[in-house]
Amino acid sequence: MSDVTIKVRENGSILVTGPITLTDHLGNKYDLTGKENVALCRCGHSSRKPFCDGAHKNSGFVGNETAPVPTT
Repeated sequence: MSDVTIKVRENGSILVTGPITLTDHLGNKYDLTGKENVALCRCGHSSRKPFCDGAHKNSGFVGNETAPVPTT
C-alpha cells in the first residue's frame, strides 16, 4: 500500500505526494494521470484552482501555521 503525504508549505501551497483521487464538489474527478505530486492552492488567488499557480508569491499571502509540539 502506498503512502500519501500532505505537506503545508510556509506561505505557499499544500503539497500532496502519493496516489490520490481529487474530486470537485459535484464528485467529478480531476485528471491527475502521471502526477506523483500535486500542489493545491490555499491563498485563494490561483487562476488554476484548486491547483497552485504561484500567485501566493505576489499576493501577500501569509500562512506559517505549524503543528502543535507534543508536551510530555
